[in-house]
Amino acid sequence: MSSALVLLPDFALILLGFGLRRVMHLGDHFWSGLEKLIYFVLFPALLFYAIARTRIDFAAAAPFVLSGVAAMGGGMLLGLLAFASQFQCAYRFNSYIGLAVAAKLHGEAGIAAMGILIGAMVPIANLASVWMLARHGQLGVMREIARNPLILGTLAGLLFNLSGAALPEVAGQFLARLSEASIALGLLAVGAALKLRGESGNHLPSAFLLGVKLLAVPAIAWGAARTLGLKGVYFD
Repeated sequence: MSSALVLLPDFALILLGFGLRRVMHLGDHFWSGLEKLIYFVLFPALLFYAIARTRIDFAAAAPFVLSGVAAMGGGMLLGLLAFASQFQCAYRFNSYIGLAVAAKLHGEAGIAAMGILIGAMVPIANLASVWMLARHGQLGVMREIARNPLILGTLAGLLFNLSGAALPEVAGQFLARLSEASIALGLLAVGAALKLRGESGNHLPSAFLLGVKLLAVPAIAWGAARTLGLKGVYFD
């Protein structure tokens, strides 16, 4: 089965979330609560569970992270050509979709790889965004990074993995249930947040940033991955 067909159920969940928000009228409070549940509980549990159980080749993961840094750095440089308020649109990625795609293509190994990438990229993305928008000082940035649940879940999973310990059966089953719920609910939340209407006015900056994010950044990532010799789960 081709990659497009493999990912079709995930895109269907996104479309379902888009439709549910507009048909069922559950209200912003419901979707806001769901996003908090996913962000603070379900996805950190998924990351910890996958990373804690997966044998990680850190030597192979290092160039994988470097390729991510290259792609994000390229997006940042190109994004500087746009307005400051839209700067982060050039390089930020959706962790929910990334985890869903990685899980579909490579299972727990894919989730673990994506978790490592998230743990490395989110601090860089946050620092760059705050630097550009100048909303608060460096101390505030570091505090937000230290409290990011996705980073905490990744680091906890890595530490547990390195310890060589085994998850107790009950804890493993508990985390497995949370992990199973995370992907589907995460994609529904992504769909619910979609907005198809753009603001009136000059659309050139938005079109430029769309090209950067969908064409330039993936091309940079692909070129960096080929140059660094990535293979298997880290290249796919």
